[in-house]
Amino acid sequence: MGGASAPSSSTLRDPLVRFLAAAGALFLGWYLLYELVIHPWGVLDRAVIDNLIRLSGALLTALGYTLLPEPANAEMIRTIGVQGGHLLWIGDPCNGVSLFAVFALFLLTYPGPWRHKLWFIPLGLLSIHLINVARIAALCIVVSIDYELLNFNHDYTFYVVVYGWVFLLWFLWVKRFARTGAAAPAP
Repeated sequence: MGGASAPSSSTLRDPLVRFLAAAGALFLGWYLLYELVIHPWGVLDRAVIDNLIRLSGALLTALGYTLLPEPANAEMIRTIGVQGGHLLWIGDPCNGVSLFAVFALFLLTYPGPWRHKLWFIPLGLLSIHLINVARIAALCIVVSIDYELLNFNHDYTFYVVVYGWVFLLWFLWVKRFARTGAAAPAP
């Protein structure tokens, strides 16, 4: 009489199963909201990209670089570059919004005290954004040295840096703030 049976109550009480189910449901909800509403609307992506350009430009200028002028009618152009290089276009997939969501959803669903989540999530999002600012500035510098280095650094080097930072934040959360049942860290 083999057939599919309902999950046992012990399976539903398993913290890993609850975490994966909650994280999966929230991620699916985020994905649908982003793809069907937020991304087509464009305001969030544009605001984040504008801020990335502003902060990366300020960083490059502080480092002594001269920014390339924006093209005429640049209201909808999303570029930045330094003298001696090329303008880099910042697309929606590179603005970090999806990474913000994955980072925050992990922390929202992973065990831990809400009083720490309320400061750790915004601080983590800000740090991820600032890492992306540094990434864009570094790519502008790389392009001014040798355009051929752009693809490798964009596709590999900086993914390792940015995602490595996110994993470090998650690791800090799990080791320092998450409740694991037997022994929770001191507040």
